[in-house]
Amino acid sequence: MSQEQTPIYSHLRTPRAAAVAGIAFSILLVIIFWGFRSAVPADPLDPGIWLVGGSGHVALALNLIPFAGIAFLWFIGVLRDRLGSEEDRFFATVFLGSGLLFLAVLFVAATIVGALLLMAPSNESGEMGAASTFHFARAVAYILINVYAIKMAGVFMISTSTVVIYTGIAPRWMAGIGYALAALVLLGSFYISWSIMVLPVWVLLISVHILLDNLRRRDRNPQQP
Repeated sequence: MSQEQTPIYSHLRTPRAAAVAGIAFSILLVIIFWGFRSAVPADPLDPGIWLVGGSGHVALALNLIPFAGIAFLWFIGVLRDRLGSEEDRFFATVFLGSGLLFLAVLFVAATIVGALLLMAPSNESGEMGAASTFHFARAVAYILINVYAIKMAGVFMISTSTVVIYTGIAPRWMAGIGYALAALVLLGSFYISWSIMVLPVWVLLISVHILLDNLRRRDRNPQQP
């Protein structure tokens, strides 16, 4: 492949790579949070019976989190590559920083829940021996996900919507929806128990549009790889 063809080939492949990574992240994150919510009670002060009865769903969700993180990083990287020379330093800092902070908080919360699984009691009652330690760890994981991770997800959605406006990879009305959903997450996450699901749904919406648009362009130009 010649040097002149390489930038063109990379430019054509970038939207498709972003779409595939975004779809993978969205599906994995939906499965992860469904696994948590189907097994773990919403009350952070529960006695911990789910550590015995629902540990299988929780363990599956924990094992999927690293793969979701990889897909999310790939999605961020490809979108930044799509921006290229148009990337603004301030915007790049917010976009990359919010995404990395979201992943960091998610990984820390997953580590805490994984530690609780390792400490799970073998008795049938399912109650933790050191109740205060369990409740503290459970409350920390709850706050990390339902406060800090959700807020970072909202900032990331605002950043992604700005990417849409800058690059034109999706219609502007999608960016408007992204801003509205981000405001809902930032202001109303405390009252909406499933607000964390807004992020994967939003990324899926953007990714599916990018993929379909890429396929339509390839059909119009059969020589495109």
